Amino acid sequence: MTSRTERILIIDADEKARSELSRHLEARGFYVTGCPDSSTALDMFTESIPDVIFADLPTSAISELTSRLEDLETFTPIVACSDTVRSVDVVDALRAGAADFVLKSCADGKNALDDVIGKLFDRVRVNRLNQLYRQELEEANRDLRNGIAELRADQRAGRKVQLKMLPDNDQILSGLSVTHLIKPSLYLSGDFLDYFRISEDKVLVYIADVSGHGASSAFVTVLLKNLSNRLQRNLRRGSSDDILYPERFLERINSELLDTGLGKHVTVFVGIITVSERKLRYAVGAHFPMPILSFDGGSTAFLEGSGLPVGLFESPEWEVYEVPLEKPFRLILFSDGILEVIRAKSLDEKEQTLLELVSGGRHTIASLNQALSLDAITELPDDIAIVSVTDILAGSENTSSK
Repeated sequence: MTSRTERILIIDADEKARSELSRHLEARGFYVTGCPDSSTALDMFTESIPDVIFADLPTSAISELTSRLEDLETFTPIVACSDTVRSVDVVDALRAGAADFVLKSCADGKNALDDVIGKLFDRVRVNRLNQLYRQELEEANRDLRNGIAELRADQRAGRKVQLKMLPDNDQILSGLSVTHLIKPSLYLSGDFLDYFRISEDKVLVYIADVSGHGASSAFVTVLLKNLSNRLQRNLRRGSSDDILYPERFLERINSELLDTGLGKHVTVFVGIITVSERKLRYAVGAHFPMPILSFDGGSTAFLEGSGLPVGLFESPEWEVYEVPLEKPFRLILFSDGILEVIRAKSLDEKEQTLLELVSGGRHTIASLNQALSLDAITELPDDIAIVSVTDILAGSENTSSK
C-alpha cells in the first residue's frame, strides 16, 4: 500500500472496535492514532491536529470537540460512529457538528466507509487549498500595502524635490514682478515652470507640460531644471548663448529628451522679455492655452503662435514671435489644466471665460485662484500651473507688498 500523509484519530472507549478500525485505515496507508475519550483527544491537540476524527461519543462531547477545533481555526471533520440505527441519533450527531455518520458494523472494510473517507479528504484538501490561497492573498495584500506605503513615501520625497526646484515666488526681476502657482493633481506634477534673469535687462520665463503623469513625467521636470541651470552657467562662462534665443532653448530641450529614450514629450512656451527694448520674443512648442497679454488701459488677448511639440522629432524648427511692450503690461501663462476647472461646454467657451476673467480684473494669481475656487477643489482632473509677469508700472497692487 502506498504511504499517505493524512492523519486520522479514532476516539472510542471500545478498544477492540478502535483496533479494528485502525487496522482497516492503516491498511489503506493512513497514519492512525487512537484514544479512549474526548479529554485525552483534546490533550493530543496541543502536539498535532488530525485531518479527520472518527468518534464514538455522546453528542455533548462531539459538540465540545467541534468548538475546540473551531477555536484552533482548523478544518478537521468529525465522523460520528455508533452501533445505533435510530435516525434521531444520526440527526443529533450531525447537529452537534459531525460531518458524517457511519455505523460501526460498516467499519470493517466495507465500501461505505471507504466512500465516506474519500469524500471527507476531498473536502479537507479543498479546504487546505483555500487556506493556502487565502494566506497567499493576505501576504500579497500585505506586500501591496507595504509597497503602496513606500511608494507614497517616495512620492512625498519627490514632491519636496519638485517644490525645491521651483523658483522663489514673488520676485522682482529687472523691473518685473513675477509670481507663480502650481497645483498637482497627484503627488508628483508633470507641469513645470521657471523664470530668471539672464542679463541686466532680460528675463526668461517658461511653462512646460510633460505628457502623462507620475514619476516618469516628474523626472522630465528635473531634466528641464537641470538644463536651464546648465544653460545659464554656459552663458556666464561664455561657452554658449543658447539661452538667449527661445528657439534654441527648445532645441536643447528636444535633443535631451530624445537622448533619454523615455518616450516623453513636452509642450512648452518660452518667452524672453527685454525690458530696455520693451519687447517680448517667444517660441511655442505646441503649448496650449497660449498666454494672455494685457496692457493698462488697452487690449487683453491671447498671444498668437504655434509650433511642434518638444521631444518627438529629430530636427524640428520653431518660429520666433515678437511683441512690443510699449505700455505697462501683464503677461499670464497657463498650463492646460486651467481649462479643466472652467465650467463651460466647449473649448472655445473655456478660452473665452478665461480671457474674460483676466480682462475683467482677475489678472493676479490670487484673484484667479479665488474666481475659479481652486483651493476648494479636492481632486484636480489635471495639473495646474500659472505664471504671472507684471510690469511694475502696471498698477500699484503688485508693488504695495514689496
